[in-house]
Amino acid sequence: MAAVIADGTGHDHAHAHAPVLAPAPVVTFAPAPVFQPLPFVRASAPLFRPLPLVRAPAPVFVSAPAPVVVAAPAPAPVVVPAPVASYAPAPVYAPAPEPFDPPAYEFGYGVEGDQYHGNAQFAHNENRNGYNTAGEYRVALPDGRTQIVTYRVDNADSGYVADVRYEGQAIAYEAPKPAYAPAA
Repeated sequence: MAAVIADGTGHDHAHAHAPVLAPAPVVTFAPAPVFQPLPFVRASAPLFRPLPLVRAPAPVFVSAPAPVVVAAPAPAPVVVPAPVASYAPAPVYAPAPEPFDPPAYEFGYGVEGDQYHGNAQFAHNENRNGYNTAGEYRVALPDGRTQIVTYRVDNADSGYVADVRYEGQAIAYEAPKPAYAPAA
């Protein structure tokens, strides 16, 4: 926007100026009204009136003619058949069927300790085919002997048959002596 401005020198020059804004209007507010409490006035009449009691008219009863009772014919006798004795045999419980393939396996393991993990030594092996089972286990006892248990099961009725024997010579146990000296 170009404007021609007289600078008082008699020369008018053209300058580009931003528009000039008018000053903002001044707004004044009237003082807030002051409310005065009303003086206490004692009323001579009650502030409420009781409502009048209204009575409803008495109910009117109308009589109806008495019902006529007619005797119904006697019902025909109902024939109930006698209970029929029924027989259900008691359930039969059979033993569980034999597995299709009788168990058959073979296993064995052994453990030998060292000075760091204890001197425990033991081993176990077993063979099974159906009920026929045979096996042996060995355990190194603390007294220096080795206990050997050989066992077998021949069939379902024979039960567990074991033979226990020992190898080696038992060494008498001596309690360790304390490594400290009593206080003087």
